[in-house]
Amino acid sequence: FSGTDLADGSCAHPTIPGRVSPLLPANHVTMTKGTGLVHTAPAHGMEDYSVASHHQLSTVCLVDESGCFTEVAGPELRNKNVLEEGNEAVIKMLQAAGSLLKEEKYVHSYPYDWRTKKPVIIRASKQWFVNTSDVKAAAQDALKKVKVIPTSAVNRMLEMLDRRTFWCISRQRCWGVP
Repeated sequence: FSGTDLADGSCAHPTIPGRVSPLLPANHVTMTKGTGLVHTAPAHGMEDYSVASHHQLSTVCLVDESGCFTEVAGPELRNKNVLEEGNEAVIKMLQAAGSLLKEEKYVHSYPYDWRTKKPVIIRASKQWFVNTSDVKAAAQDALKKVKVIPTSAVNRMLEMLDRRTFWCISRQRCWGVP
């Protein structure tokens, strides 16, 4: 059968009892990149987030700042590291549910943190988005007080600030922006 036969369908979540997941089309899912069918994790990637936003799905994040499953993932996974014992726990849960079709080792191309040399798990975090001229004016005033070298860059930065329509105020990068 073709993918369109599955349109508007749904399936039971394999590890969260009672949770139903809709079957949704997505442009980034193709037969050339695998089966053409994939899970969607809206809180863990831009393509998945875009699909979820388009279909008004929530972006519940099942992973905390430490890379461990949260309580929302269920008691069997809570506090387990996603890339370590969490993987084994999910495999066992899928086996127990009779939902594991195949298991094989796969080297995933995770992005790596340049400081720790550990894989980075992309995850959504809470942000504050504002669209006000007050924030823009304050940022431009603050920039005018900064000594910028070369000085010719100030006007380019002020123009960039002026074109900015949305602002994200984030405290998650306390060590600075590279």
